[in-house]
Amino acid sequence: MSKAVLMRILLALTVVSSMALAGCGGLRDSRVNPANWFGKSQSRPVAAASAETVNPLIPEEEDSIFRRNKAEVYDGTPVDQITDLRIERTSDGAIIRVIGLSAHQGAFDVRLVPDDKDERPVNGVLSYKLLALQPQTQPPGSQRARTVQAAQFISTQTLDQARTITVTGARNARSSSR
Repeated sequence: MSKAVLMRILLALTVVSSMALAGCGGLRDSRVNPANWFGKSQSRPVAAASAETVNPLIPEEEDSIFRRNKAEVYDGTPVDQITDLRIERTSDGAIIRVIGLSAHQGAFDVRLVPDDKDERPVNGVLSYKLLALQPQTQPPGSQRARTVQAAQFISTQTLDQARTITVTGARNARSSSR
C-alpha cells in the first residue's frame, strides 16, 4: 500500500472514532450508568419528637450481682443536622456515608442505626437514624469541631429491594433514590 492510501485510511478511522467518542457523552447522564443509580441527596425538615416523661428515680429493673446478662444499651441521641449523604457502590453492595453536624462539640461513638431491626426496606425505603453520644456540657464550638461521620455497608440483596435510602437527624433528613 502506498503512503497516500494508508494516510486516507488513518484519517477516516480517526474521524469515525472521534465521532463515536463524542456520541458517548450522553451515556454519562443516563440511567444505564451505575454511578447514577442514586442521585444527589435532598434535605427535608423533620417534625420535632416529643420527649417522654420518664422518672429517673424509679428503676426499671433491679440489678444485682447475679443478673449481669443485660444487653448493651446504646444511649445515642439524634445528630442535629444531616449535611451530606452519599451511596458508594461496591462489588457486593454499597456503602452509605453520612456527614452530620452535632449541636455541641465532642460527639463520639457515631452510629447509623436502622429504623427496622431486621435492616430491611419498608415499602422500598431503607431508613436509618444518625445517632451519637453527645455531651451537653460542651460549648457549641465551630462547625468543623461539630462535624461527625458514619458509614454503613449494605448488601446487594438489601440494595435490590430498596428504591430510596433515608437518613434522619434531629432537624432534617436526607434521602437519595434511584
